[in-house]
Amino acid sequence: MSETTERSRARSMEEMHHKMGSMFGGQAPTGEAAEPYRPLPTDVIITPFAKCGTTWLQQMFHTLRTRGDCDYDDISRVVPWIEMSPLLGIPLNAPQRGLPRGFKSHLSYTDVPKGARYIVAMRDPRDALVSMYRFMEGWFMEPGAIDIGTFARADFMNPESRAYWRHLASWWDQREEENVLMLSYEGMKADQEATIRRVARFAGIELDDELLAITLENSSLAFMQANKDKFDDLMMREMSEKNAGLPPGSESSKVRDGKTGSHVDVLGPELLAELDAIWQEEIAAKYGFADYAAMEKALRDSMAGA
Repeated sequence: MSETTERSRARSMEEMHHKMGSMFGGQAPTGEAAEPYRPLPTDVIITPFAKCGTTWLQQMFHTLRTRGDCDYDDISRVVPWIEMSPLLGIPLNAPQRGLPRGFKSHLSYTDVPKGARYIVAMRDPRDALVSMYRFMEGWFMEPGAIDIGTFARADFMNPESRAYWRHLASWWDQREEENVLMLSYEGMKADQEATIRRVARFAGIELDDELLAITLENSSLAFMQANKDKFDDLMMREMSEKNAGLPPGSESSKVRDGKTGSHVDVLGPELLAELDAIWQEEIAAKYGFADYAAMEKALRDSMAGA
């Protein structure tokens, strides 16, 4: 981007998509970062859909395997993002600070590299939509310029991809495989300690009382809010400012209040009806769950006592 070009955030979805498309500025991976990822059977890939608990799980996992390491500026520097790390100059096959190796992704089962272990979290799509909108507003989008309905229909609910629902279905079909741990964001919120125990057991990390206490603290909402700069995609923001002409700095944050049911005060009846219609077509017709709550309850019931 030219130094004389005025920096701005998007005021329309067309402009937002253009800025996102130009973010990588024709970059190509070089050196070790260009080497394709080679999964190990002990690797743990944390791969929820966007805004469904990925960063929280990255922090939980990294704390468990390192007994509380916080010496990083971006959680995705130490638990690398498979899709983006090559463009950020991070070699995916390099040694990591702790074992097992861990990675972030947002890929469906269909697209994720095979041969590793996978942690997935599902979340109410209505809450995921609100969270995604709030994260993008103030980063790529000028606050107040694009309403949530316009954003939802052009992006989250895009009929050509319906990415959220197809991601969910792909992992639901794999949930009983030994190398898959499927969680729900709502269940994580309801019982953080049980989630930590499940993640540790799945990753093969011995959990003692001290490590449990460290992980409860370091993955708490209060800790992550107090250290939010570590969890707000620093490297991606720097790239977006450099290549997409976005203004430096943003109050947009991944670590907010972490509430469930946040859509109630944000989404109107028309948008809720459209979201429900997609659910009926993509999920209810295939699995018989009338709504997200029914599917999430079935998952929690299957995990009871585990």
